[in-house]
Order: sequence, then structure tokens, then C-alpha cells
Amino acid sequence: MAKKVVATLKTGAGKEFAKIIRAVKSPKSGAYTFKEEMVPNDNIKQYFKS
Repeated sequence: MAKKVVATLKTGAGKEFAKIIRAVKSPKSGAYTFKEEMVPNDNIKQYFKS
């Protein structure tokens, strides 16, 4: 099922987005977790500035 999602992102409107994975430190335990987001290609630089 995941293969269909990946295949659909490579064609059509999916090329206009980038998947960004950030490491976020938990204030409770101090462990790192990963946060995944889909961001339009035009807003990638603005996303990392904020």
C-alpha cells in the first residue's frame, strides 16, 4: 500500500512537494524524535528559517 503512495507522489502534483524530516528533542525525556512534513518546493527555505 505504501508503494502506491510513493508512486503517486512522483507524478503529477506530487513533484511540487518535498518531504522534510527534522530531529526534535523531547523536553520530557531528552530523546530525539523525528517529525515529517510535506512542504511545497517554493517554501523550503522559509520553513528552515522559522
